[in-house]
Amino acid sequence: MPERQWQLKPGLARRLKRHRQRWEPMVARMLLLAFFVTGLVAQFVKPVGDALEGKAYLGGALLSLVGYILYDQVKELNSSVRPPVRALVKSSELGSFVSEAFQARKVEISFLGYTGETLINALYHRLEDLLDTPGPTRRVSIRMMVPDFGLPMIVPSKVGDDNAPEDNEAFRRRIEQRCSDYDDQLSELAARLTATRRLSVKCEYRLYPGIPRDKICIFNRKQVLHGLYDLSARMHYMGTEYYDPKGFRADLNVWSLEGTTASAAAVATWNKHFDDLWTLAAMPRWGRRAAA
Repeated sequence: MPERQWQLKPGLARRLKRHRQRWEPMVARMLLLAFFVTGLVAQFVKPVGDALEGKAYLGGALLSLVGYILYDQVKELNSSVRPPVRALVKSSELGSFVSEAFQARKVEISFLGYTGETLINALYHRLEDLLDTPGPTRRVSIRMMVPDFGLPMIVPSKVGDDNAPEDNEAFRRRIEQRCSDYDDQLSELAARLTATRRLSVKCEYRLYPGIPRDKICIFNRKQVLHGLYDLSARMHYMGTEYYDPKGFRADLNVWSLEGTTASAAAVATWNKHFDDLWTLAAMPRWGRRAAA
């Protein structure tokens, strides 16, 4: 597995985007209010009206006032208009589901899979946005379940003779360290957010025995994404070949409470399944780093 320095800090473009999201509503409302005041003054103060060379000042002013009053409602309506729930999505599209989940006051995101790297990348940046723009979110709970890499495994493993899997402790420990690093990064950010006293953010990791076969993401207990890892996927590291599932390649089935009756029933089943596994899962040896 190649060494990677995973950088989570946003660049200039991301900081500019956050500032735009923060100040755009205020600027828009100020402009609408300015149009209203200008139109109203032009209607009753002749020199101003003559200077602007127009006659329909009052109507325009009233329209500006209506826009000013309804600005928040229009924004909320726009954000609520979403395309229909799709039946199948790519793992690379998880970011849109994360963003949608953070429109709620109470956010709950649960994951079961391999390392969760694809999801964590989207989660970290969305949590970081809360430092400047908390929006409606007030409570965040993140639960991550990954395999117990301290136990012998057939996947991930070394590819042996006749393609037989051979447990490789060093390889397992490398992946375990990656999960530990993700835990550190999320928990540190959770502590920073909670310290602002505007939000309560909690991140927990637990371990399940077995191989990483299923990839499950649950968003606010309302949407469930489920797919299967390609257990035959391989990678080369320092001249050796390993079985190493590629989560970002997994296609995910989507179930939603807003879907059919069968879809809603599937959401309830997956929620219970995850909750049961979470209760039985072990705490990681690398520590439970949670911010409450």
